[in-house]
Amino acid sequence: MFLRPNLRHKDGKDHTYWSLVETVRTPDGPRQRTLCYLGELNDSAQARWLKTIEVFNAQGESQQLKLFPSDVAPPEGDASVARVRLDKVRLERSRRFGDSFLGLELWKRLELDHFWEGLLDGPENAADVPWSRIAALLAINRLCAPGSELAIEERWYPATALDDLLGIEAGKINDTRLYRCLDRLLPHKTKLERHLARRYGELFAAEFDVLLYDLTSSYVEGAAEKDPMMQRGYSRDHRPDCKQVVIALIVNGEGFPLSYETFDGNRSDVTTGEAVLRRVERKYGKARRVGVFDRGIVSEENLEARRRRGAQYLVGTPRAKLKQFEQPLLAEGWEQVRPDVEVKLVPMPQGEEIYILCRSQARRAKEQAIRSRFSARLEKALAALEKRVAAGQLKDRAKIERGLGKIQARHPQVENQPHKPNHLTFRAPYSILVLVLLHTDNSIVFRWVPR
Repeated sequence: MFLRPNLRHKDGKDHTYWSLVETVRTPDGPRQRTLCYLGELNDSAQARWLKTIEVFNAQGESQQLKLFPSDVAPPEGDASVARVRLDKVRLERSRRFGDSFLGLELWKRLELDHFWEGLLDGPENAADVPWSRIAALLAINRLCAPGSELAIEERWYPATALDDLLGIEAGKINDTRLYRCLDRLLPHKTKLERHLARRYGELFAAEFDVLLYDLTSSYVEGAAEKDPMMQRGYSRDHRPDCKQVVIALIVNGEGFPLSYETFDGNRSDVTTGEAVLRRVERKYGKARRVGVFDRGIVSEENLEARRRRGAQYLVGTPRAKLKQFEQPLLAEGWEQVRPDVEVKLVPMPQGEEIYILCRSQARRAKEQAIRSRFSARLEKALAALEKRVAAGQLKDRAKIERGLGKIQARHPQVENQPHKPNHLTFRAPYSILVLVLLHTDNSIVFRWVPR
């Protein structure tokens, strides 16, 4: 809101009438909406209505100053008057502050400033810009606007207020300095993971009794001849033509990353579990943790190795093992743990493992919807083929059979039963999830906790 003067010439005199207005957005653009008319004000009334501003000096002290329009002459010699010519005011070097400030505060809350100062800023590592501040800059960039080191230098850093927040002079940030800092961070990876796990546990009372482990891959374009880890292997990005590196990540039940490891791009998934387990034990000790894996990472040999080490695990099993549990699946005794989820415990005769059979009504409904969608697509394709045959466009039996083959190839979820040539059935995925759970002294060591 602001005061707007309205000039009017009446009876040979100039009169100024004031109104209080605000700027609003309309479909036709910004407009000024009048809130109230103040009329012609005398000197005392005008002084009360004129805006004031609060001015801070370098010491943080503040004082109120009167703000006058450019066409209103302030009292002579009044030190509390600030004259602002709006037509002379311009905006220069606007920068992003909020996200950078928040990132820096998180950095300090995690005590990473003191952590890296002790490792990177010693007398033997003297530099124009402390390496701990470069590390903070890289971390804040990954949080706010992930990009390459060159993009940080040319676009992102100049557009932020980090030069003032971190106290780094202009022109001191370049991609070479950023890359050199990354090289200095890597040798301290283990110490950093321990520090973050400890600090995260202190701040949020986090527990690391249950660890979830999975793999992904990241590919590069090019020969990558100088990096022996870059190899061609199973690509989760569907780029088997590119070399890649395999990345293993371990998180706790809340999703906090506890550790990560990198492997050669052609490393098989089942060969990574034992290596990662040994590294976690070396970093954090042999605590009684429960490891959770999917069935693509473990093998029977890996499970046997974990049993010998006394490790506890929760893993998915192949669907082929469902045949062993045909009778338990048909029997009663299911326990409802959620409104749409039922479970049943099936101990093994050897007493080493317990199978948890899970069935979900939501999963069953999802699979039925999938089958219905496949059925509709298949029927539509068969109807189109039948229409072509009825219209005489296809007469050759061999071409008709090839057309049927193409339809079946496009719908691998169906198969033709030999004893019923004209009947198609679906190979739907099972609506039962089978998990293996290790127990000790006849007591289950992993609980299903519904949320």
